[in-house]
Amino acid sequence: MEWQSLHHHCLVVDAHCDVLTALEAQNRRLAEEGKGGHVDLDRLRRGGVDLLFFAAFIAPACRERAVARAMELLDRFYTELDANREKLMLITSFNDIASARAAGKIGALLAIEGGEALGGRLEVLRMFYRLGVRSLTLTWNGRNELADGVAEEGTRGGLTRFGREVVREMNRLGMLVDVSHLSEAGFWDVLEVSHQPVIASHANSRHVCNHRRNLSDDQIRALAARGGVIGLCFCPEFVHPSEPSLDKLLDHLDHMVALGGVGCVGIGSDFDGIKNVTPGLEDVSYLPSFTRALWQRGYREKEISAILGGNFLRVLQQVLPGQEQPPIVSN
Repeated sequence: MEWQSLHHHCLVVDAHCDVLTALEAQNRRLAEEGKGGHVDLDRLRRGGVDLLFFAAFIAPACRERAVARAMELLDRFYTELDANREKLMLITSFNDIASARAAGKIGALLAIEGGEALGGRLEVLRMFYRLGVRSLTLTWNGRNELADGVAEEGTRGGLTRFGREVVREMNRLGMLVDVSHLSEAGFWDVLEVSHQPVIASHANSRHVCNHRRNLSDDQIRALAARGGVIGLCFCPEFVHPSEPSLDKLLDHLDHMVALGGVGCVGIGSDFDGIKNVTPGLEDVSYLPSFTRALWQRGYREKEISAILGGNFLRVLQQVLPGQEQPPIVSN
């Protein structure tokens, strides 16, 4: 099978996209083409994306009204879902993914980026679950009620008591714990507390590019050993300090594979959450170029399928409920 056919044959997962914030900022709709940004429905189709994580990003300026801000972004998602139900399907269980693909629809998994959206209450986490949220990035770069982010690493602070309760409750409900943006101490705390594999939805290798948002070799090994997956991030600053390129992004992938095996890597583009792009990956429609680059590097069909989506699917199958939902309040 040639790379073009392989890309569209595989189930492609992008585990981090900030299109909800971009739609608001750019005053556009998901079905509108050519209105800016990196993502719309037509470009998702051309990029061959089958499952996209829609992140509700809680910006620092919204910290004092974080719960309300999350609700605003979830409302924007549902407005887009209602307008595009023939093309888009909300994913709340693992079985939904196959149903969406069989129906020719793009799967949409709701995520929240920033645990301050919980307002310090487990009840809010459970209500977000009821609203369809299936992934939570515990922090952004700063500190919140759950943990310290990477910008606070000087404190050496990890998960708070509440943060530990959140991780345990997410495990029980069937939600993905996302350690992107988390301080290194918090990362190790999550691996200690969680009995499910965790993800870093959008991060690269610190060995290849020494950026605080990238993961150390020890972190990559440990996350991989626990069955987790790292979504390669297309943010140019995370790829190379001066000359980001698709080729240099694959240097990150090669290094991660050497440390943790091909099963630990996926895609977490950060499209619509980045100001600049890595050349060759200008928007989501360019994802087939990523597959071509993997092919040219010598990765085999089975390995490419795993990287494009199979690895995240494995974690989703383990973490998300099938069809039957867990009780919303624990006994």
